[in-house]
Amino acid sequence: MPHRAHLFSLRIGHALRESCLKERYDSRRLFKDVLAGITVGIIAIPLAMALAIASGVAPQYGLYTAIIAGFVIALTGGSRLSISGPTAAFVVILYPIAQQYGLGGLLLATAMSGVILVGMALVRLGRLIEYIPEPVILGFTGGIGVVIATLQLKDFLGLELTSLPEHYVGKVTALMAAFPHLHWPSLAIALLTLAIMLLWPRLKTGVPAHLPAVILASVITLLLNRQGMEIATISSQFSYLLPDGSIGQGIPPVLPEWVWPWLQPGPDGAALTLNWTLLRDLLPAAFAIAMLGAIESLLCAVVLDGMTGKRHSANSELLGQGIGNIIAPFFGGITATAAIARSAANVKAGAESPVAGMVHALVVLVGLVLLAPMLAYLPMPAMAALLMVVAWNMSEAHKAVKLLNTAPVGDMLVFLTCFSLTILFDMVLAITVGMLVAAVLFVRDIAAMTRVSDISSHRRLLDGDLPTGWSAFKIKGPLFFAAAERVFGELAGLCRQRRGVILYMDAVSILDAGGLAALNRFVEQCRQRKIVVVMADLQYQPLKTLAKAGVKPVPGELVFYPTLQEAVEQVARAPLTAVG
Repeated sequence: MPHRAHLFSLRIGHALRESCLKERYDSRRLFKDVLAGITVGIIAIPLAMALAIASGVAPQYGLYTAIIAGFVIALTGGSRLSISGPTAAFVVILYPIAQQYGLGGLLLATAMSGVILVGMALVRLGRLIEYIPEPVILGFTGGIGVVIATLQLKDFLGLELTSLPEHYVGKVTALMAAFPHLHWPSLAIALLTLAIMLLWPRLKTGVPAHLPAVILASVITLLLNRQGMEIATISSQFSYLLPDGSIGQGIPPVLPEWVWPWLQPGPDGAALTLNWTLLRDLLPAAFAIAMLGAIESLLCAVVLDGMTGKRHSANSELLGQGIGNIIAPFFGGITATAAIARSAANVKAGAESPVAGMVHALVVLVGLVLLAPMLAYLPMPAMAALLMVVAWNMSEAHKAVKLLNTAPVGDMLVFLTCFSLTILFDMVLAITVGMLVAAVLFVRDIAAMTRVSDISSHRRLLDGDLPTGWSAFKIKGPLFFAAAERVFGELAGLCRQRRGVILYMDAVSILDAGGLAALNRFVEQCRQRKIVVVMADLQYQPLKTLAKAGVKPVPGELVFYPTLQEAVEQVARAPLTAVG
């Protein structure tokens, strides 16, 4: 099926249909999917927990996200090999929501974002990623990476901070004030984890670096804690309520249960009250989640297409992401989207279809039930180090450096604007302002391409001489609002003391309302000065615009010819005279 057909198609489970029903799916492909799913599932367990903690909620909610959303999106989405779950990009959005509205507010905002994503799929916004310039993407992803790394410094250094201020400058100030009291054993565990993650890939074992890193860090933390070092772990930082009313430490080894999102704890520990005020307050956050989810999932799908040579259905992927984010919150799952790193690992592990994504979710489920007591020993500094590496990878610093070294000044400005606004304020403002700046710079550059040149003596274009008092000008480029006023202003100056002027329009592809208004003013100025305007060789779109606006030939004022040569011949044979 052609790429465009895939792009605009919209079916639930498009990727599953294409890879398993339309293509021959046998036991060999199933075996490869199972192996890939097991590999990615093992990778996802510590990542899901770390990302949930970074988002301001208990680690089990990250596992619930990978289980429920990971399975549903793989089943209903439009990208064959995408692996969905919690991702680092959402931390900067989810953490403030969790702080202000608690788990219940975060889950409700996630469900609302799912509805928005479904709406985006229904109105066919699958080409969204094509309209976002690379400097904007690199700017906000780089800014997100900086914010995530900053949030991890508390656990990385073992600082005694109960919470961090809302704004970035306040966060940095609080961290600097607490820095003299850093916990050296925690820092040692974080540095050990970081070193293993950086050096392990050189061994080329095929085992993901973060697995040996967190396992070794957990063992050493257990030994140090027995010596009274008091390094924070999952079990020391998180607890849960058992059915008998007692308190358990770490992660509950039970399956996620259906609970209405707003009945989950709010910021004060009590359930939220569902009303229009709460929905209105959460709507901006839900919209931000949906926009970032769409960008992340479609960007991941494009990357996977490049790796596999396959084609995704963009609208079906948005639909699947929306359905997954609607269902997951009812089981305690936070926001999910396609994760580029885990999806790439899925491809490298030999996955063939979305079945691998569903197997990955089941592996996380088994890990939750069977490994919960062991996962409680994971040290918080190691999780912080893990997320710092994730933040670095997602920032794509090498691309940002290349852009700053090679890109035009306008692109550099857009990048720096998005980067700084993401850090200092929020991602929504950064993308909005970045897109506006990019759009203005683009319009400026396109407008500058529209030029006027005097071709009165151009023998290759004009086969014959023009009568005395006549000139011919070639307009090259789109005549739209940003260029037309300047162009016709130049023409008005060049046409002074002329009897007539020929406008050669074969290189004018667009004439918009602004261009039409400027043209009408120019024609009126020429009429008042008794200058005849001849327009030659109009393309279809400008001609259609003129016809729709009711612009018609007026003898002695405005005349049209299909070609430049016909206009020149007619003017040379019988020079037109202005009326009046």
